[in-house]
Amino acid sequence: MDPNGNDRQDSDPDEGIELYDDDNDMPADDLVNDMGDMDFYEYDEQDEEADDGDEGRGIDEEGAMAAAAAAPRDDAVTCFDTHSGAVFCCDIHPAGGCLAVTGGEDDKAYIWNTTTGESVLECTGHNDSVTCVCFSYDGELVATGDMSGVIKVWKLADKDEIWTYECSDLEWLTWHTGANILLGGTVEGSVWMWKIPSGDCKMMQGHGSHLTCGKIFPDGKRCCVGYKDGSVKMWDLKQTNTVFHFKDINGHAADVTTLDCHHDNIVALSGSVDGTAKLLSSNTGKVLATFSGGAIKEDIGETNSVESVGFSPSQPLAALGSLNGMLSIWDIPTQKQRHQCDHGAGIVRLAWDIESPMIFTAGLDGMVKLWDSRSSEKVASWMGHQGEILDLAISRDGNTIVTASGDTSARVFKVQQPDR
Repeated sequence: MDPNGNDRQDSDPDEGIELYDDDNDMPADDLVNDMGDMDFYEYDEQDEEADDGDEGRGIDEEGAMAAAAAAPRDDAVTCFDTHSGAVFCCDIHPAGGCLAVTGGEDDKAYIWNTTTGESVLECTGHNDSVTCVCFSYDGELVATGDMSGVIKVWKLADKDEIWTYECSDLEWLTWHTGANILLGGTVEGSVWMWKIPSGDCKMMQGHGSHLTCGKIFPDGKRCCVGYKDGSVKMWDLKQTNTVFHFKDINGHAADVTTLDCHHDNIVALSGSVDGTAKLLSSNTGKVLATFSGGAIKEDIGETNSVESVGFSPSQPLAALGSLNGMLSIWDIPTQKQRHQCDHGAGIVRLAWDIESPMIFTAGLDGMVKLWDSRSSEKVASWMGHQGEILDLAISRDGNTIVTASGDTSARVFKVQQPDR
């Protein structure tokens, strides 16, 4: 590995790992039927120093200035504070980011306006903390799921609940990338698919290990699922059978915590409590590379557990965010580490900007930071939360950030940048 953070030279395309397109994309309808370089502005706090020679300032004015100086910095343009407990999850509408959905410890989910902060719909009827929320691919439907296994789907246009289902304890929930098909995973290891709103369903049986996370490939043909025993499975959604099972020496040494699937529909990335991420091939069933998230930093009292991973949408790079506070950026073809960036506190979520080499990280310090993957420089940061950030969502245009926090609020931050 090259730990010095030097930019790599262009590699021979015939060397290393080659990413390529899948020529056999299955239209979403088939699955339905079968079921029946860019500059960013720096966000610097503008501190005004008092002029010692300025006479005639009133007591009230001095007091106001002192209070303003003592107030915590808040860069949010909107704060949603209707939840009465920790906010665990969030998602942002696919069309412009005008709406967001959040779920919390208060057994409720809310759909709300990111500009005004006003609630559009209170999603009631859950029996436990709402830990899963997501908009459908076209933004017309919203799914909310709680820890006890109650899942509900809401139609935005009518603000109506159109479907509900109760399964065992829910771990993750996601929509198909091109159809009104909802996928979810439950603790005993089963993966479910439901056609909405009919409710027609299929179930893929687990292997006896606790299921922890799941991600669908962009082409909608397969999904990737992580387990507590350190293994990862790839499932064929049409045939509902296991394609590959990465386990034992091909699996992780501890719980799988996070997954991402590359836009080429060939490789996936899994992160684990063991402090590594593995690059997995869905064509051969082989582990192509193992990346490290960095060493344990005892001074912040955290482990090196990899909590979030992501593929760059425009470059052959992969990013790992760890509880040791390090953002690790790896070059996929050469399997060498390009950079490490220190967030300063445990990273719980990361997201690549869709059109630039920038990476957002959200941490246990309540801050969102933006990094340039080419230079490892921090180019922006946003503050406002008084507790840890638990989830992060970025609008498709990269201009809006929504965060969910243990401080019982969700916040909206704006990314000021030149026109694309």
